[in-house]
Parts: sequence; C-alpha cells; structure tokens
Amino acid sequence: MEDVWSLLLIVFESGSWYAPATFILFHVFRQFLFVPPAVVCIAGGLLFGMIPGILYSLIGLTGASILFYTLMKYAPAMTSKLSKLKNRVVGRYRDFTVAQVSLLRLIPIIHYQLLTFCLYKRNNNFKVFVKASLYANIPFVIFYTVFGEYIGHISVITGVFLAAAILVFTYLLREKIAFIKWHEFFGSSA
Repeated sequence: MEDVWSLLLIVFESGSWYAPATFILFHVFRQFLFVPPAVVCIAGGLLFGMIPGILYSLIGLTGASILFYTLMKYAPAMTSKLSKLKNRVVGRYRDFTVAQVSLLRLIPIIHYQLLTFCLYKRNNNFKVFVKASLYANIPFVIFYTVFGEYIGHISVITGVFLAAAILVFTYLLREKIAFIKWHEFFGSSA
C-alpha cells in the first residue's frame, strides 16, 4: 500500500497536466465515494499549494455541482428523497439563500449535498444554479484550502465558538419572507 501512495505522490509532484486533471475528476466523483469535500480541499492545498489548490478545488466542486444538477433532472426518485430530507431538516417553506449556504458549508458536520440541493430547489435554472453554486463554494474552498493545515491545531472550545458564530450569521442572513400557496395554507378543501 505504501508503494501506491509513493507512486501517487510522485505523480502529483511531477507537475504534469494529469495530476490536476486527476484531482479535479476526483473532486467531481468524490460524492460517490463518500469522501467529504473538506478533506479533498485540504489535500489540494497540501499537494498543489494555496492558489492552484483553490483553483482546482473550485473547478472540481463546480463540476460536482453540474453532475448533481444532471442527476436531479434525470433521477426523480433521488429528488423526492432529498426533498423530503430538506423538508424535515430545513422546513417546508424555508429556503436558504446563497450566503446562508456558503456559511453553512463551513461547518463540516452539515451535509454538503443537502446544501447543494437547497441551492437546486431555490434556483432550478441551470445557469443560475451553477453561478449560485460557484459563489457558495468560494468561501468553503478558500477556508479549507488555506486554513486546512491549522484546523487540527484549533481547540474544541474555539471550534464550538466558530460554529456558533457561523450559525448566528446564518440566522441573520436568512430570508425573512416565506411564500405559502393559497391552497396549502387553507388546506385542499376544493
């Protein structure tokens, strides 16, 4: 197993074009391997450096969002399951804004794909969804690529404080209007 890791390290350190391409493709398909995106962003910062790691992670996560959008369009069973989960966790009449999603993505215990689904439900148009997903990924990628090395040195109390501060900012950035359809509010009596 150490030989495989040594070979991978040599490939990534060689600086050829297939190392970033492999990293970006891994970012796109990591959702099927159940690898958290924060771990991949941290690895990108360690393997490629800060600026290339941020760039490759943004490209990879945008590709993952495009793949997610495609799956939502062609897999209605998955869409209905995620919709039920979103209704249970977030609420039926609540939608997260792009700013809220970008802040919530900074907390590693909140499900990344559920937040992507919240963006999908909010922006069903392909161009708008990809743009919103890109904007929501920027703080996430920068945070985990740049500060990834230091996360292990943060104490538990500091981590809890940071998570609480992020949750407060998420609450303050919420949408203050909820639209409920007439027949849903009064029940389906007709």
